[in-house]
Parts: sequence; C-alpha cells; structure tokens
Amino acid sequence: MRVGLGYDLHRLVAGRPLMIGGVRVDSPVGAVAHSDGDVVLHALTDAMLGAAGLPDIGDLFPDTEERFHNADSGQFVAEALRLLAERKLRPAQADVVILVERPRLGATKQSVRRRIAELLGLELDRVGVKAKTQEGFGPVGQGQAIACYAVVGLAEAVD
Repeated sequence: MRVGLGYDLHRLVAGRPLMIGGVRVDSPVGAVAHSDGDVVLHALTDAMLGAAGLPDIGDLFPDTEERFHNADSGQFVAEALRLLAERKLRPAQADVVILVERPRLGATKQSVRRRIAELLGLELDRVGVKAKTQEGFGPVGQGQAIACYAVVGLAEAVD
C-alpha cells in the first residue's frame, strides 16, 4: 500500500461561499482562492498525487490558469483519480482533519464524509472526517483561515 499526506490552507473573508469536502456550508465567511477554495478536496487531491509519486496540485492545476478560476475542486479529485487509474492505483481509504474555528462542523461532518466516499468510490467505513479548532491560536484560531490535513492510502486497482 502507498500512503500520501496532503495539506491546504486558505484565508477566510466575508462574502465568499465556503466549500468543505464538496459540501457548501452555511457561513458568513468563505475561502479566498482561485478555485472554489475547498481545503478538504485540495488536501485529498495532494495526498492522492503524493502517494502515486505525481506532481502536486499546484503543478497540475496552477492558479495562473484562467480555466481553474472558480473551478469546482471535485474536478481536481476526478483528474487525480484518472491519473491513479492510469497507474493501476485506486484509493483504499481516506482520513481528514479540518481545522477551523467557525463555523462549527459537528452537523456537517457526516455530509462531508458521505461526499468524500462518493467522490473517491469508497465505502463509508473507509473515510474518516474530524473537525478541530485551534483554541484561538494562529490564523485558524483567530478565524482568519481554514486548513485541512488529509491522508490517503492507495491500493492496486483490480481489473
């Protein structure tokens, strides 16, 4: 099995939508980003790419390209899955830790978990989603940013 680690962080500002793991979350603030700013899907994409020994999300989907402006981050996941399939690899499990002070994600975690499972083609028991605060420390703790760590295990694809 191959294992990859992904990380992403975006500033939060008023008036932007907040996407978390492919789910739009009711929030007065959203991520500043060239794409939709979904830190969970960005971290998952990087974790999959890293586990396969591929270039990172910034190399494959640069924020200098207009075609990625306001892009649905599910596109990045789909392209990473296509690249994995070319190498006869597939996700076997995924685990994410979302770091955000507000909004609280207790009621949202299961929706995010289901969406990740759907995007990656995994059974629900192969996906973990946790949300943590930073207890007021740093940009995340002060409500200025949202971040995510993701770990993905890859297995050989079965024809």
